[in-house]
Amino acid sequence: MSGVADCLFCKIVAGKMGTLTHQDDLVAAFEDINPQAPSHTLIVPREHIASLADLGGDHEALAGRLLATASRLAAQKKLKGYRVVINSGASAGQSVFHLHLHLLGGRPFHWPPG
Repeated sequence: MSGVADCLFCKIVAGKMGTLTHQDDLVAAFEDINPQAPSHTLIVPREHIASLADLGGDHEALAGRLLATASRLAAQKKLKGYRVVINSGASAGQSVFHLHLHLLGGRPFHWPPG
């Protein structure tokens, strides 16, 4: 794992705090401490990437793994429907600047979301 010393999600991925519910060679997952749905899991790359805007062409396998992990975890949690959200940048609501997907489920969602 490469990271930034003061990055909260890098510390969680490194096992210095929190509890991982999934990990493999590219990604890790853990439950959100401020859940916005009955099921709210965060899925992050092990590599520190600040936001979706910083994901480059060399990260295509990683991007696929993030989405495939969301699908796999939703199935494991037996979520009948779910939403996957990525906030990119402060104006979009990103508060931790380490790329992460929110896997939300367990309640109805409406459109538009914001």
